Amino acid sequence: MDFRNIKVSLKASNVMMTVDAYRIFSERYDYPVHIGITETGPTFPGAIKSAVGLGVLLSEGIGDTMRVSLTAEPEEEVRVAYEILRALGIRKRGAEIISCPTCGRCQVDLRPIAQEVELALRSIDKPISVAVMGCVVNGPGEAREADFGIAGGKGMGLLFKKGEVVRQVKEEDLLEALLSLIKEG
Repeated sequence: MDFRNIKVSLKASNVMMTVDAYRIFSERYDYPVHIGITETGPTFPGAIKSAVGLGVLLSEGIGDTMRVSLTAEPEEEVRVAYEILRALGIRKRGAEIISCPTCGRCQVDLRPIAQEVELALRSIDKPISVAVMGCVVNGPGEAREADFGIAGGKGMGLLFKKGEVVRQVKEEDLLEALLSLIKEG
């Protein structure tokens, strides 16, 4: 009927089945596609399934629009989708949080600090990278590419900008000092 004003969606809950279906369709047809992995589950497993499936497709140039489907608040779906786009370099705005996985050298309770930094920077729109590192030995060096960062020590921490140490602050003042440094630019 020569009607071509369509967009095709081939979502499934199986990641590889979905990826294969979109690959086959995209090789055969030149229609725009709406990509997604459907019924992925709660936030954590759903985010991983979505990141793997959508990441593969987007890295291959497949996908015109996308949806992350989680058993979670819609805002979480949007956050996961945005992080997938950011990880692939497709979107470049907002704060990217870099943090270490915590090892034997970690001298602060890093997990809550990293979570507080993430929450505090959600409203930032400019593209910046912020490192939250657990030790002063490797922290500034490992995160030298970050625009801003902190590295924890025993009861204290280092505040750094572009890999250069700005100053030492008390552990309880790390978050506030980091946010102030980011505001200053």
